[in-house]
Amino acid sequence: MDLVTFGETLLRFSPPGQERIERATELEFRAAGAESNVAVNAGRLGAATAWLSKVPDSPLGRKVTATLRAQGTEPVVARSDAGRQGTYYIEQAGEPRGANVVYDRADAAVTTATPADLDTDLVADADYFYTSGITPALSETLAETTASLLERARAAGTTTVLDVNYRAKLWGPTAARGVLESLFPDVDVLVVAERDARRVLARDGAVEEIAGVLADEFGFETVVVTRGADGALAVHDGAVHEQGVFDADTHDPVGTGDAFVGGFLARRIEGGSVPDALEWGAATAALKRTIPGDTALVTREEVEAVLAGDGDGIDR
Repeated sequence: MDLVTFGETLLRFSPPGQERIERATELEFRAAGAESNVAVNAGRLGAATAWLSKVPDSPLGRKVTATLRAQGTEPVVARSDAGRQGTYYIEQAGEPRGANVVYDRADAAVTTATPADLDTDLVADADYFYTSGITPALSETLAETTASLLERARAAGTTTVLDVNYRAKLWGPTAARGVLESLFPDVDVLVVAERDARRVLARDGAVEEIAGVLADEFGFETVVVTRGADGALAVHDGAVHEQGVFDADTHDPVGTGDAFVGGFLARRIEGGSVPDALEWGAATAALKRTIPGDTALVTREEVEAVLAGDGDGIDR
């Protein structure tokens, strides 16, 4: 397996347009989660991917696994008679209201997942293993399981990737920093948004300095700092690489960061350089912004067209 990811996938409900949840008479129904998004995104671009998790043995849990399988990634899950399927609700809106997310994920089955529940050999046999800071925020059990999986992967020679992916509705910056930094010794590639590097990891200075200091302090092979409209920057083997954004009309920005990571990892898996992978990440992220839902249901040909600057907006 090229890439195995681990984490929770939620069911996402959203009212049409910019309608408020309290007035909605219908809700759009999708599966969404950072780790499964990355698996699907990388899989669409050619990587063999699997998503590792624990789900309730229920119609809702089966909805999640069926959706991911249909989107091209293999769910490898423990099924539980206890616990529930987590959900979230999102209102999309422009400024000044902005988007609002309401989580309903307490007591989800995944929060009890231990290494004994999971196919840890899959992690050890993979080329890359990815998880995010969302997962250890969900429960103490998941924090321990995340640490165990990273350790197992690193010991087996699997390249480990952690995206800080801070969620203020799950935990505070100080608690997040303590847990995440305890995971860093088993992480090869760190992905962090600039705002999270400053707020959560308490780093100051220019972005390239932050990335370089993190790489030196924790021995990361690669540090990727995403910067929103300012693009991304990576430090790899002491060299600094920068990447701008590609223009995109934004239909749904949710999942753009996961699309970037999926594109980046897909290119690295097939042997692309870090600068090359940054380009693929940026192109995949731009395409995602045009697509509703959390996943970048794009093709390799579309990414290559963005990179080549092709297209007049009409597929003839």
